[in-house]
Amino acid sequence: MNGRRSSALKIFVAGATGVIGRLLLPILVKEGHEVFGMTHNKASKSIIQGMGATPVVVNVFDQDAVIAAFRKVRPEVVIHQLTSLRNYNLEDNARIRTVGTRNLVDASQAVGVRRMIAQSISWAYEPGNYPATEEVSLDLKAPEPRKTTIDGVVALEKTVSEMKEYVILRYGMLYGPSTWYEQYGMVAEKVRNQEMKATHGIMSFLHVEDAARATSAALEWPNGPVNIVDDEPVPGTVWLPVYASLIGAPEPNVQAGSIRGERGASNAKVRRDYGWEPIFPNWSDGFKGSLGSSNYIKK
Repeated sequence: MNGRRSSALKIFVAGATGVIGRLLLPILVKEGHEVFGMTHNKASKSIIQGMGATPVVVNVFDQDAVIAAFRKVRPEVVIHQLTSLRNYNLEDNARIRTVGTRNLVDASQAVGVRRMIAQSISWAYEPGNYPATEEVSLDLKAPEPRKTTIDGVVALEKTVSEMKEYVILRYGMLYGPSTWYEQYGMVAEKVRNQEMKATHGIMSFLHVEDAARATSAALEWPNGPVNIVDDEPVPGTVWLPVYASLIGAPEPNVQAGSIRGERGASNAKVRRDYGWEPIFPNWSDGFKGSLGSSNYIKK
């Protein structure tokens, strides 16, 4: 379970220039795999080549083009890291999770891809009073606007599970370089403007470096969903003041209660059964390191 494959794999990464993709591609290349990085932007080809991978320019919403690309590459593994995070747009992300995932799975099955590894989220669970394990149901009764996100996640996970081999990575809230939580990211600006309140709801965080490393490790993991989060689910009344202080923002206001979905998630399964552990186990230390330098990566 914890060993590496003895032979190199041909791996197709959709979302190669995203916040995780940019860290993941060099890891896969270093491990000796033949890596193809998908982008819809021709201008990103040089970035993918610079990471040692072969760029593939294709729009995930063009099913025929995706199938044609897969027929040309003939990958053994597809890693689905597609999101729309540049702007906070629930509908765009839902479309990627539904239509984009459908096209990736159909193309994979058309050319005999064996395994798919896909990005999901750990804050999609139904409300509860303890950090969610993988056995907890997703929040199928969520009202709007949360319903849009949950519907997209459910569609993604159901579609990916059609593959013969699949791993669904339910990441915690990503922080670190190029995320919303970096020094001048979207969340940082909201906190500086006091547009975010500290609730008692629980959050599970994950450094992007840990997300990339877990994705590579998932080449060896068994089928099913798995929470990829740090060791310390934390209430907003604790983490948000620390974060605000680190970015030089005013003390956030407190709002009683929690927002639906704020319960955190448990990484007990991935630690116990798969032997994975985060190199950033503590959100506090991780925040201090990543906000101390935008290029900080713990080795």
